[in-house]
Amino acid sequence: MSLSLLSLLQLSDPALPIGGYAHSGGLETYVQEGVVRDVASATRFVRDMLSTNLHYTDAALVALAYGATRGVDAAALGVRLEELDRLCEAVRMPREIREASRKLGGRLLKVFEKVCGEGYRPKHYAVAFGYVAGLLGVGLKEALTGFYYNAAAGMVTNCVKMIPIGQQDGQEILFGLQGLIADLVGKSLEPDVEMIGLCCTGLDIRCMQHERLYSRLYMS
Repeated sequence: MSLSLLSLLQLSDPALPIGGYAHSGGLETYVQEGVVRDVASATRFVRDMLSTNLHYTDAALVALAYGATRGVDAAALGVRLEELDRLCEAVRMPREIREASRKLGGRLLKVFEKVCGEGYRPKHYAVAFGYVAGLLGVGLKEALTGFYYNAAAGMVTNCVKMIPIGQQDGQEILFGLQGLIADLVGKSLEPDVEMIGLCCTGLDIRCMQHERLYSRLYMS
């Protein structure tokens, strides 16, 4: 059995203790507004999030951080990772989403402390994910597959809890995403840097509204 496969399973495990369960990424607002309210609307939400927000921003940053980790010397690596961190910070307009990204990134690096090198360490989750995947020797295609799956599983779990929908419904949503994830992984192998931060206005507004919800289960 390949050790890189075991590393990937750990890295992309939705149960990894980095605090992901505490964040909905704006989904809680959609549920309270009644926009996401059943299996059909939950499916649309997850598919749209993967194919727009994650594809053009987070997954692209994973691929770029991975490429930097595998392709440049140690001195240049720190400079490149810091550039990607600043880019990630700039494209996250809602405060809670920026804070969540930094918290998850820091905790991810703590879990994989033993493989991290000296020098600059990424602050944001997507950059940290690509960095760690590169250090672990996981292939880029496999790393992106794990990243997309982890995001999808987290969103589906939140839908099951909040709407609520059945566990079986959640698993059927995940199963139905396999083709989309495979397609997105292929597109993310060589990301278009000019498209990073493609604006998802509706999501940004819902994330900002989340800060003032009357009652909240999630931090973002």
